Formats: sequence, C-alpha cells, structure tokens
Amino acid sequence: MRYIMKQKLWAMGNDYTIKDEGGNDHFFVDGKAFSFGDQLSFQDMARNELIFIRQKLLAWGPTYELHQNGGPSAIVKKNLWTFMRDRFTIDVGADGPTPDDIEIQGDIWSHEYSFNRSGQPIAQVSEKWFSWADTYGVDIAPGEDDVLILACTVVVDLCVEKERRH
Repeated sequence: MRYIMKQKLWAMGNDYTIKDEGGNDHFFVDGKAFSFGDQLSFQDMARNELIFIRQKLLAWGPTYELHQNGGPSAIVKKNLWTFMRDRFTIDVGADGPTPDDIEIQGDIWSHEYSFNRSGQPIAQVSEKWFSWADTYGVDIAPGEDDVLILACTVVVDLCVEKERRH
C-alpha cells in the first residue's frame, strides 16, 4: 500500500496528515505543542489513538518509544556511529534484539530510504514522487504493519527536522 505523508506547516506542534494513494485522508498525527520532548498521537480519522509516540529524554542519541494498547510496542533509535549514511533501528516489541526488528537506512535527509527486516526490504520512503516540499510517499509491502511503519517514518522525520534546525 502506498501512503502520502505531509507535515502540516501552520500547526501547533508536529502535525501530519497521511493519505492513501487515492488521496483520501487515512491517518492523522497530532503533535503535542507544549511538552518536554516530542509527544505525538498517531490516530485514525475517527481520532482513535493507534500509537502514542514519546521521545526518551535521557537516552544516548535520539530515541523514541512507541506505545500501542497501553504498553510499549517498539523503540526507534538513531544509530550514532554510522559511516556516510544515517541508520535507525526499530526494536519491535521493545524486548531486545529479535528477528522481527527492522533497520532503516538510506539517504534519510533526502527522504530516500528503506525499511529492512533480515536484509529484505519491507517499505520504501521517497520524496522523488512529489514536486512540493515536505511531502513524500511511503510504499509498504503487503502483510506489514502499516501503522508501525508510518509511525516510525514520523520519528525519522522528527529527527531530521531537529538536525536541520541545529
């Protein structure tokens, strides 16, 4: 499934709209404007929270916890010691290394990167499909957790935006 992700420019906090490939609103991400660290609510269009994203403030490098159904479902961490390209790891289940864990790698700054599990691509993010700024596509393989991958894409975007500001 292909999604179109766009950050809202005139919003309080980090808000995103996510549309399906037909241009229909599919998800909304509500960033909390006045919080310590990033806190976002990933919601369906009925405003039901699907994932809560919270930045861990006392962590070595950018780290975010994703919570589903009241408990931790994943930890997204930027790898600090990489050569030439940014890399993130997603600890699925937040229980240490498992075969379900995902690695994000590629040209993160240009929104041209892939999600890989055990070396196999499961999703692709690309800004090349679009001519307007801060809009990019997320193409997810069938059978994958679309909500988890889209929430992790939001985390990557937050990290890139912070680096651009500094």
